[in-house]
Amino acid sequence: MFCFPDNCNGPLASALPHSSFQSSSQSSAGYSAFYAKLNRRDEAGGWSPMVTDQDPWLQVDLREQMEVTAVATQGRYDSSDWVSSYLLLYSDTGRIWKQYRHEDGLERFDGNVNSETVVQNKLSHPVKTRFLRFVPLDWNPSGWMGLRVEVFGCSYKSYVADFDGRSSLLYRFNQKSMSTVKDVISLRFKSHQAEGVLLHGEGQRGDYITLELHRGRLDLYLNLGELHDSRSRFSSRRVPVTVGSLLDDQHWHSAQIERFNRQVNLTVDAHTQHFQTKGEGQSLEVDYELSFGGIPLPGKPGTFLRKNFHGCIENLYYNGINIIDLAKRRKPQIHSVGNVTFSCSPPQLVACTFLSSTSSFLSLPSAAPATGEFTVRFQFRTWNPDGLLWDVCCSVLTTFASDQYLLKLIILCCLGRRVNDGLWHAVSLASRSLQITLSVDVLPVCRLALEIPTLSLTVFSPAFQGCMQLISINNHLVNLSHVQQGLLGNYNELQFDTCNMKDRCLPNLCEHGARCSQTWSSFSCDCSGTGYSGATCHNSIHESSCEAYKLSGSSSGFYFIDPDGSGPLGPTQVYCNMTGEIMVALVLLRTHCSHGEKFSYNASADQLRAIVTGAEQCQQEVVYNCRKPTSRYIRPLSWWLDRQGDKRSYWGGFLPGVQQCSCSLEENCMDMNYFCNCDADADAWTNDTGILSYKDHLPVSQIVIGDTNRTGSQAVYHVGSLRCYGDKSIWNAASFYQESSYLYFPTLQAELASDISFYFKTSSPSGVFLENQGLKDFIRVELSSPTVVTFSFDVGNGPAVLSVKSHLPLNDRQWHYVRAERNVKEASLQVDQLPLRLLQAPADGHLRLRLSSQLFVEVSVSFDRDSSVTYTFQEPFSVMQNRSSQASSAFAESRAREDMAFSFVTSQRPAMLLTISTFTQQYITTILARNGKNGYNLQIWYHLQTDRSPDVFNPTPKNLADGRLHRIRIHRVGKNLYVQDIHRKYTLSSDAELILIRSLTLGKVISNFGEEVVKAASKGFVGCLSSVQFNHVAPLKAALTNRGSSLITIRGPLVQSNCGALAESTSHVLQGKTQTQASNGPTSSLVTLRNSNTYKGSKISGDNNCVLSFSLLC
Repeated sequence: MFCFPDNCNGPLASALPHSSFQSSSQSSAGYSAFYAKLNRRDEAGGWSPMVTDQDPWLQVDLREQMEVTAVATQGRYDSSDWVSSYLLLYSDTGRIWKQYRHEDGLERFDGNVNSETVVQNKLSHPVKTRFLRFVPLDWNPSGWMGLRVEVFGCSYKSYVADFDGRSSLLYRFNQKSMSTVKDVISLRFKSHQAEGVLLHGEGQRGDYITLELHRGRLDLYLNLGELHDSRSRFSSRRVPVTVGSLLDDQHWHSAQIERFNRQVNLTVDAHTQHFQTKGEGQSLEVDYELSFGGIPLPGKPGTFLRKNFHGCIENLYYNGINIIDLAKRRKPQIHSVGNVTFSCSPPQLVACTFLSSTSSFLSLPSAAPATGEFTVRFQFRTWNPDGLLWDVCCSVLTTFASDQYLLKLIILCCLGRRVNDGLWHAVSLASRSLQITLSVDVLPVCRLALEIPTLSLTVFSPAFQGCMQLISINNHLVNLSHVQQGLLGNYNELQFDTCNMKDRCLPNLCEHGARCSQTWSSFSCDCSGTGYSGATCHNSIHESSCEAYKLSGSSSGFYFIDPDGSGPLGPTQVYCNMTGEIMVALVLLRTHCSHGEKFSYNASADQLRAIVTGAEQCQQEVVYNCRKPTSRYIRPLSWWLDRQGDKRSYWGGFLPGVQQCSCSLEENCMDMNYFCNCDADADAWTNDTGILSYKDHLPVSQIVIGDTNRTGSQAVYHVGSLRCYGDKSIWNAASFYQESSYLYFPTLQAELASDISFYFKTSSPSGVFLENQGLKDFIRVELSSPTVVTFSFDVGNGPAVLSVKSHLPLNDRQWHYVRAERNVKEASLQVDQLPLRLLQAPADGHLRLRLSSQLFVEVSVSFDRDSSVTYTFQEPFSVMQNRSSQASSAFAESRAREDMAFSFVTSQRPAMLLTISTFTQQYITTILARNGKNGYNLQIWYHLQTDRSPDVFNPTPKNLADGRLHRIRIHRVGKNLYVQDIHRKYTLSSDAELILIRSLTLGKVISNFGEEVVKAASKGFVGCLSSVQFNHVAPLKAALTNRGSSLITIRGPLVQSNCGALAESTSHVLQGKTQTQASNGPTSSLVTLRNSNTYKGSKISGDNNCVLSFSLLC
């Protein structure tokens, strides 16, 4: 989590001079970068690039390093030019750039929908930088790119030290050693290399701490006196804690170590690894000094034990002490080894990124050298197992990376090492006559003699996807800036001045300890040995209980059960006999005559709790035999500890809290003056035996026996295995008898993965099983028609829909099984034994499903003629978004353009129901209008093309202004329009998309519509609306739960009601009251309407009885 200073939000760009603004091009002098300041109106009123600019960008130089917390954009003043989405790059020097990624890894920023509105994007984590570059991605399709920008943040104090790979700083203590129980060490660094020591300290008793870069990751070695031989601190047996990846990218990274006793947090950038040190040591004892940047060998100046750090360190603090500030002021505590300077040298290497595996290339000219020898040298890094690195004309030489071999050179020249590990690798190839020499990194040189001078060769390999730098042909270094400017060679799908690699395995999104592997565009999970399956190893391969194994027909024996399913606990082995009993074997850690004995089970404490909680009943037998057990003045003789470690002194046969044994209940204790046999001081063997069955206290974790040293006193005890019966989660059915029935559940905690499974039976044709919403995100499972179950959700990439259609009705009053799962890789829906439906998640979309509020189902409100609810879309909502890879992937399963549903009761004639309007003058509206002698019927108006008349449909001749409840669902796919509840299909004159939706209004609206619509609009709507839904938006829910929101506009009286529960028998009363209200004016609604309730859980609506049995796991 990042905390922003309260005052770190000031404008940084408004006062900058002309020279601080640069761009890739400009349309003309009046469109230059300097006019791109926010709210500027002079000249052309903003920056616009040339139409021929293939890679446009706008750059801002803040003049010094600043902390940036937000950016804002506008379009070009009073024009049709704006940028609707963009990338943000940042750099210290203006030479090497890094792409900003949001908390969930998303790169795209939302821009503008017009030229004047200011859209501000707050950064999920601040950046400390000098240069910012805005790279437009999408713009107004009816105009061109236009930008005005502002940057928000504050000044930043920087203490920097530069290490050249042969230097270090030593911080020497005032005393011989420093012993601490609490440490906080923080720094920022940027490195030229993948290896190097950042921090080291050690003590004579074996304590040490080492923080170093290794293979581009950060390793922490920490020992608190566990080893007494300090020479073993670099032994291969020591396993470090590792965090981070690609840390050798010459960009700043933050690191922090927080330790209290044995509890440690290691944080790199936004990723934290918590761990506990081994052994019993609580303090870190370091002798003499801490070294930064390397580990100098005592007595040998310039000699180091490990590879030194090469790069810059900034704001280095050790327990509040500013180490670099002390070094700059030459304080005596600091000793400098080698050449340490206090300014960060600019990076020397500039890389380019090959973005596409199908179309990226870099073509460079090369003249044949006079010596007859042809040489190529370059460095590359990639995640992909295959990719064409370079090809020489006439196909004489072809080199490409392989998963099984380091490189292939025409025929196999195997060097036996993978290169798709994300690290930089240096390649050198020379050809002279028919002799070819290949070297990679520091591996042995591979030589190959060709027998033929030419060879026709076709290589079927994808294009290289990754980064390259230091490209040299015939010993001439290629100037990539000249390539970018079009002065040298040719290229396609390249990004210059940056290595835009992303580690998709950081953090590891594979669950349950599964191993993550990746390519450039995706990752995969190896579930081997985890006990789980699925794309992210989310689904347990084991049943949740013995009862579940019994239902599957298994026989008695040892089984693994997973009591929390896909939860974090993992499976445990138990013995099941098919009476439904779980037997958890009891295993003692050790046995000796001690006053207290702790028990160890073959399941963790959390697993035991889950087993006991999920079972219908559990019990554990305790037998205690004693002879002359105790002094008469010591009571009680013994006790036991429950699973929480709390003391319990009741025994089998009695209730919790009553310190008695079963003999007291049965009134047959050997001495009735005592409540237990073993509390009596009898010189004879006796016992207290019983069955513990109070589930909240089971299992027994320890038995404590008192007065064990008394001469002649003896005791023997036996604790039996924990036995549990039944499974409460099986057939936990709930019945719903009316539409207003509901269940409450806590908010579904399912950011990265969730699975929902249940059985249902119903006679209702449709209804919502389960729904939960956040500010924008939602998840829903519903019976959308008698034969279709639909699973829909939105994590920020646009609504995604999965549907399973049955050839037989599902509302047949028989049990049907539904299982829906969503994770970061895919979503799936299973209904009975029908084929599984899968939907792949977009590779670079939003990952987290953010749910917050409780759920309204079938929300209802009452309106009068001046009432309206307007939902303004927070962002330009386009169901097309075809320029976005995320949105197009999300809609791969469903081509639906609009999906609308609502219920209403009214006697108003005419009446305005629902209106959707766009920024481009398109609209959809539903009204009740007169249709001949048949009364007031439903009309649907679609105006998709502004140069044509709207399409108007009358789905039913039935009079719907009759004071009764009517349900309407409208669904469009291309030109096809379906009115499902009336079972009609219509064809539109156009299949155009709704572009940039402005708002959705319920009730009265004033706009430029057709005559019938204007007439209905003037009358508004009097009555009740409920269950309103447009795609994933539920405007009535938003209106009732967020009345203070800037997105919601409510005009006139609006009363929450319960019309969704309207009964047919009372329709005449409702009709009369509605007519009375309409005639008396807009005072208040007298209609008896359904009460809407807030809940989280599962529901199926319908007039008939429904039974539902479900479980939710995440």
